[in-house]
Amino acid sequence: MSEFSNRVEQVSISGIREVFEAAGEDAINLGIGQPDFPTPDHAKQAAIEAIESGAADAYTSNKGIRKLREAISDKHERDNGVSVPPENVIATAGGSEALHLAMEAHVDPGQEVVFPDPGFVSYDALTRVAGGTPKPVPLRDDLTLDPETVEDALTDDTAAFVVNSPSNPTGAVQSEADMREFARIADEHDVLCISDEVYEHIVFDGEHHSPMEYAETDNVVVVNACSKTYSMTGWRLGWVAASERRIERMLRVHQYVQACASAPAQYAAYGALTGPQDAVDEMVAAFEKRRDVLLDGLDDAGLETPRPEGAFYAMPKVPEGWVDEVLDRDVVVVPGEAFGEHGAGYARISYATGIEDIKEALEVMAEATRAVR
Repeated sequence: MSEFSNRVEQVSISGIREVFEAAGEDAINLGIGQPDFPTPDHAKQAAIEAIESGAADAYTSNKGIRKLREAISDKHERDNGVSVPPENVIATAGGSEALHLAMEAHVDPGQEVVFPDPGFVSYDALTRVAGGTPKPVPLRDDLTLDPETVEDALTDDTAAFVVNSPSNPTGAVQSEADMREFARIADEHDVLCISDEVYEHIVFDGEHHSPMEYAETDNVVVVNACSKTYSMTGWRLGWVAASERRIERMLRVHQYVQACASAPAQYAAYGALTGPQDAVDEMVAAFEKRRDVLLDGLDDAGLETPRPEGAFYAMPKVPEGWVDEVLDRDVVVVPGEAFGEHGAGYARISYATGIEDIKEALEVMAEATRAVR
């Protein structure tokens, strides 16, 4: 009799998508991480030229076209001050595949993966798909991940821990001191640090730092993507950067599950990374303005919200029944428990949408707050 694998049976459909699919057509959607800006024209044009010339007709190298990997290498040198040779990069089908490769190549059945709770939904799911054991850990009051909490959670069975800054779902940005500590933990405990840096350029307060900057071993793998920085979620182009030996193992997975990332998307990503960066600055400025409007409105409604310093999410503390009241009024938010046990009592709000929609949604949230208090 045909059965399903235990790994798949442990994984459910994302709570984010469940809320999104249940929303009405006219609902204000503050539930999904989709920037409402177009992909920069120069990125689109790079893809068009590749398509029209026939350059995108065939498989690329498993790792991706050389000039894209060179552009990613230059990006790491320019933005992070680390040397990542083009050979040590794999272009992937979005940041999601990059995270999947890191898990599959480094986690054995039964091994533990430590990650933030609340945290991005894929950390738990992809740990299970790899046969590993999820080990979520709570956050500080400001919703940052405490290195001491991570270190205390490590055991002889720990394969990896995940750091995500700026964070989805919290918008929190880890300090440089924290990142130095995460690098030290990876080095001293000989455990892998998977650093999810998909939102690295969307920072309003402070600066983004990568643990790869401070590690003395190769125990840091960086996952990144064009999805959020360049509003290219639909292009599905990300990458993983690591040492030669780690890239070689992740390539073994990638070449069988994907062969190569989409060729047109690779050329678009090359255009995005090497072209003008004005569009990124404009998006970040708009997100910061929206954040401030949202925080003011939540405060006026009497909702306490840890101040997000990056990404485009906020997680207010909400009364019981608040999320349902908001959803019933056709505003889509995601219950905090969708991101882990410690997300209970919070809601995730995405402000990757127009400011007028945010203002209208805030009126609804104020009504919902009054209804449940």
